[in-house]
Amino acid sequence: MAFSVVKGAGYVLVHTPDMIIHNGTTQTSERIVNPESEYLKKLPEHLRSFEEVVSYPPNQTYIGNITPGDLSEYKMPWYDKKIDDAGRFGKFGEIMPQDEFIGLLKIVDVFDLVKLNNEITKVAKEKLENHPLITDEMVAKLKEGDEMEDINKAINELHAEPIYNNNKIVGCVKRAHEIDINLNAHTIFENLVVKASGVLAMLNLINKNDINPEDIGYVIECSEEACGDMNQRGGGNFAKSIAEVAGCVNATGSDTRGFCAAPTHALIEASALVQAGVYENVVIVAGGATAKLGMNGKDHVKKEMPVLEDVLGGFAVLVSKNDGVNPVLRTDLVGRHTVGTGSSPQAVITALITAPLDKGDLKITDIDKYSVEMQNPDITKPAGAGDVPTSNYKMIAALGVKRKELDRKELPNFVKEHGMPGWAPTQGHIPSGIPYAGFAREAMAKGEISRAMIVGKGSLFLGRMTNLFDGVSIVLEKNSGKVDEGKGVSEAEVKGLVAEAMKEFASHLLGN
Repeated sequence: MAFSVVKGAGYVLVHTPDMIIHNGTTQTSERIVNPESEYLKKLPEHLRSFEEVVSYPPNQTYIGNITPGDLSEYKMPWYDKKIDDAGRFGKFGEIMPQDEFIGLLKIVDVFDLVKLNNEITKVAKEKLENHPLITDEMVAKLKEGDEMEDINKAINELHAEPIYNNNKIVGCVKRAHEIDINLNAHTIFENLVVKASGVLAMLNLINKNDINPEDIGYVIECSEEACGDMNQRGGGNFAKSIAEVAGCVNATGSDTRGFCAAPTHALIEASALVQAGVYENVVIVAGGATAKLGMNGKDHVKKEMPVLEDVLGGFAVLVSKNDGVNPVLRTDLVGRHTVGTGSSPQAVITALITAPLDKGDLKITDIDKYSVEMQNPDITKPAGAGDVPTSNYKMIAALGVKRKELDRKELPNFVKEHGMPGWAPTQGHIPSGIPYAGFAREAMAKGEISRAMIVGKGSLFLGRMTNLFDGVSIVLEKNSGKVDEGKGVSEAEVKGLVAEAMKEFASHLLGN
């Protein structure tokens, strides 16, 4: 079967300053352990405005208004830099403000669990009516708001999760069951955030790439949350719930979970489904994680910085059958961290980078761009985690030197030429490889690069089921224009061979 292709990508960010304070696990944990924390007192002074978030160079990179190459021209740190006349809408997606997103939470809620007061309902409705991707049918779900008396009663007596805007309660998310911990208000809130931000990413994918949602046959959702009930806590299905709102009436789907590596797992799964002919169009999609908001906030406040983990991240990528135009997904060049690989850096890089390259008789330098853990170093360096993408590139380059595919003096140039600065928010699954898919597609169309490698890595020990590390990778390659790429023998060739064999067989019989 022919290799599948990446036919489009969409990327979204949602600015959620109040959710940092009230829903990020660093802050909620601090409130339990140390309610009089100096950090919690100082935190509001370190929150950015929507305009600051929009003009922040890495965020403009994420939605496609500037390229990773453009971002590298800005001297670090980036948090004190801004892009003049930056827009909330970009080539790949958008940055949505919190009040609109609160309205979207209500729109995607199909069990009447979200209660919003009149004020936020009116504001959200007016703004979403002017949003280019939110339909009249969606906006119609924002009816009259609820009275604050009823909202406060749900919070104080029925364990509902408050929704804040401008540090004021404007609504709540009710629990979906009285005793089921998997349907408590906190979990329902997290899951509705995943769904809403996933829907926003899907809508941007469809719009930016002129896709008919009815042509989508399968959806794979690959965020870090899980939805279910006490009998099947991860049963799902975020994928179909997102597809439903986005108008993908002919799609089915399922959820894939793998911590940070999940998007690359999903990309490989999608490419295999299309290549096998099961579905013609598969979308992989992921919404954002409230738990990760302000994750490194203590270090940012300590260093008198703004809290940079103030956005939810989402993405959607369309994988389709080979059209002879878009970049192909080389399913024959897949890297994988197996149970027996080991967790040393060299073992991991060998399994994910050089092992698949060896299958294709390729050198490390034959990959034009490596998209690894594209975490924004503006966020991670103040927290002591260093520049994660650069560290990965140095390890890849070192292995290239060891394999004699690279001279030692070429190490600095390798990082610059084959790597990129990180620009993705630390939303767990979002940075891992997938942020570059849209840029790779664009660069290959322009003839700027021929090959890229998407690398996803994860930490399975976080689930306390195994100490194993995880990771997968796949090579993305410029389309040669031959739609039968990846086939051993074409259908026409098979018919020809059969006809020739029958002719020879008949001749043999006549000869006898």
